[in-house]
Amino acid sequence: MTTTRPRVAITLGDPAGIGPEIALQASIDPRVLEVCEPVLYGPEAHLVFTPGQLSAEAGRAAYHAIVRAVDDAVAGRVDAVATAPINKEAFALAGLPWRGHTELLAALTGAASVAMMFYAEALRVVLATIHLPLADVPRMLTRETVERILRLSAQELPRFGYPSPRIALTGLNPHAGEGGILGREETTTLEPAVAACRADGLDVQGPFPADTVFVRAARGEFDAVVACYHDQGLIPVKLLAFGKAVNVTLGLPIVRTSVDHGTAFDIAGRGIADHGSLVEAVRLAARLARVRKAGLGAPEARP
Repeated sequence: MTTTRPRVAITLGDPAGIGPEIALQASIDPRVLEVCEPVLYGPEAHLVFTPGQLSAEAGRAAYHAIVRAVDDAVAGRVDAVATAPINKEAFALAGLPWRGHTELLAALTGAASVAMMFYAEALRVVLATIHLPLADVPRMLTRETVERILRLSAQELPRFGYPSPRIALTGLNPHAGEGGILGREETTTLEPAVAACRADGLDVQGPFPADTVFVRAARGEFDAVVACYHDQGLIPVKLLAFGKAVNVTLGLPIVRTSVDHGTAFDIAGRGIADHGSLVEAVRLAARLARVRKAGLGAPEARP
């Protein structure tokens, strides 16, 4: 590299959403230019998309931009990737099998174990399951899955400044099952996963009732919470830090961050979208790229 600042790829996301405008704004924001050299990845210049209009063509364009950015990150031509939001319906219309960035990035990089984490100063949350219908969560929430996510979280959190992370696991059911009265997943699945991690010296606790554990974490009792399903984890993060939280993919061989919101077709093209979350995503990507260059797993000071 010819510069001491890391090069961060910024993908424009779905070109019919707010991605292009927030990516452009972020790429010239002084807070971004202070920490990195941004590089934009979007559709070919001759392609035109109508703001707010769902299409297969937009889904394919978003996909190809992600592929180029990931290829460059794997090859070392950029040091990290920060992504603007894609539209899952557009991906489906384009015949793409992935439901989101996380699954696609795992496939593109060959990563065996990945997880979605939302990072904010107020709260860090890792999801044990991600883009699933709620009815499918109990079946997919196996002991092996939960244990894998807990171990991956403990492995990855030192990069964020938590060298000996304290991790809490939520319960799936109300009151964490109340001893089996309100559901048995806690005793059959979650408690054994926690016990296996603790037997190996990891500071993992739970499962705790989800209606209080996020408050405990936000007050500093835990460094991160592993939530059983998508909305269980994202509601408290977005309540506490919407627009400031950053989506990070754990377990990849590259650094990847993203925004905490969607494509916002309803306001696309109107020039009113807030690019603050993408600024935070790019800044965290630059920070993690520096940590990676200094030595994988090297901690920085906690916020």
